Amino acid sequence: QGTLYPDVIESGSSTASTIKTHHNVGGLPDWMKLKVIEPLRWLFKDEVRAVGRALGLPEHVVDREPFPGPGLAVRVLGEVTRERVRMTQEADAIFRHELRVQGHKPGIWQSYAALLDVRSVGVMGDERTYEQPIVLRAVTSEDAMTAEAAALPFEFLQHVALRIVNEVDGVNRVVYDLTGKPPGTIEWE
Repeated sequence: QGTLYPDVIESGSSTASTIKTHHNVGGLPDWMKLKVIEPLRWLFKDEVRAVGRALGLPEHVVDREPFPGPGLAVRVLGEVTRERVRMTQEADAIFRHELRVQGHKPGIWQSYAALLDVRSVGVMGDERTYEQPIVLRAVTSEDAMTAEAAALPFEFLQHVALRIVNEVDGVNRVVYDLTGKPPGTIEWE
């Protein structure tokens, strides 16, 4: 499994509070008769990256962004449907593409789009809309135990927001999450 030490810490113990339940912490059901192998369980992400570099792995592999094991379901808040996954994927692709082509990707630990489980009133053309908002999240971090919102230029965020509302059917609002960790977490769920 891809369990790292921050996952173990955040999932709590008999002596620590549960900050967040991680899908990959806690083992397998007894009936499976399998043994979980977690060679990186006691390492932080920066330490895992150092091991990868020492092994000679390519930088694009070593510096790959973390991605939740349950996949996009973690980034689709509320009911997970094909339509809601599509909206999330399209918004995420636009955000990540623009980060890369406009040179804002270096230094970002993790970036993604999440779809909220609320509706938002808006105006498209001369019509009222009642659609869903997308949250953009980009953070900087060294070890995933703490993180800060990436200081992206306002003009960049405006450009990305305009692309998303114009190109992603069902989305009429885009917000940028400025919350650090703590008090928030990197993923919304």
